[in-house]
Amino acid sequence: MRYCRFSFFVILYLCYANVYTQDITRVRKHLDTLCSPYMHGRSAYGDGEQKAARYIAGRFEEYGLKKINNDWFQKFSFSINTFPGQVFFEVSEKKLKAGYDFIVHAESPSANIKSRIVFLDTLIFSSPQVQQKFLKKKTSSVCVAYNASDAKKIEKLPEPLIAKIYSSKAIIEIQNKKLTMSVGRDQQDIPVIEVLKDKLPSNTKKAKINIEAKFLKDYTSQNVIGYIEGSAVKDSFILISAHYDHLGHMGSEVYFPGANDNASGVSMLLELADYYSKNTPKYSMLFIAFGAEEAGLIGSRYYTENPWVALNKIKFMLNLDLLGTGDEGIMAVNGSVFEKEFSVLQKINEENNLLPAVKKRGKAANSDHYYFTEKGVRSFFLYTLGGISAYHDVYDIPATLPLTKFKEVFTLITKFIERISE
Repeated sequence: MRYCRFSFFVILYLCYANVYTQDITRVRKHLDTLCSPYMHGRSAYGDGEQKAARYIAGRFEEYGLKKINNDWFQKFSFSINTFPGQVFFEVSEKKLKAGYDFIVHAESPSANIKSRIVFLDTLIFSSPQVQQKFLKKKTSSVCVAYNASDAKKIEKLPEPLIAKIYSSKAIIEIQNKKLTMSVGRDQQDIPVIEVLKDKLPSNTKKAKINIEAKFLKDYTSQNVIGYIEGSAVKDSFILISAHYDHLGHMGSEVYFPGANDNASGVSMLLELADYYSKNTPKYSMLFIAFGAEEAGLIGSRYYTENPWVALNKIKFMLNLDLLGTGDEGIMAVNGSVFEKEFSVLQKINEENNLLPAVKKRGKAANSDHYYFTEKGVRSFFLYTLGGISAYHDVYDIPATLPLTKFKEVFTLITKFIERISE
């Protein structure tokens, strides 16, 4: 009899362990798929964002979510600058590697340049003599280089000096720390190259630049939307959101995978969608994967102006981004705005010993919750703290994303939803 009991509990434990292992395996599959070369960095290049949207819609359908307006996709358009062809940068006959040694500023135009490099004398910020000397230079035939840390000082220079700097063939910003890419919604007149300091020696004299940029004026993106009907309160929704887009390509060979930002948040959203499809919630659950977050919260703003579910029917919103770590806990943006709900979040964490800390901050326009909050929807933006520092660069990959507290964050979210649904 003891043996039977022992066997029963061992089998029960192994079944539970297997279920959880399978969940993490599936999370890793989501990450690997969303960050794969096939997705091209989930932006306009190579239909990458569209492929990601279709992948998410496929999971919504697989998990039994329902469509709104008989469609998964809420479409919208915006402008975006892309780099579909060659991105080449050579200094002193040494070819540098895009994404790793240098990046092209997101709003750079196409360019084919071979010229000298003129390093900006830092005395230009304080010496009238140096300023006058620089004004006499023929900058239209050279690339002007300066430390990125001096960029704000340059903005405060007299207008003729600023105009002279930007009359050059190209700007080279020297970065001391890391390269951080973004999304461009316009095109500048001249290219800007950001290069790591140790890749551009001070005695460098010549540069070759070849950039193929393509500006898309009316690129079509979409939000991916599905829902699960609640068991008791069908016309009131708890919204779970995460943006699925990222930064795309830096030329035809290098792309930005975006594992933590934000394949991790999308993976959590998909796990929650599957969980609630099998465990019917009291309130209806609305799931939105937003497009064009990296371009300026465009998809979420579009939704708030064209809601498929009225904003006054959303009981609470949880926006998920950067959920791949958690060594130092989690941050709740709007936590100091919605104190009552934040205290619930903290209490759940304390009762279940989930995360090292649940921290709070005020309002911030740093993710897709923002326009919802501005229109009266109570919301948190949750992101994990600590761990890897890769962000908006080529190093944000699934292989190094630890998912340190992924299970605990999942538990925190589901218990929070349960508590506010009482």
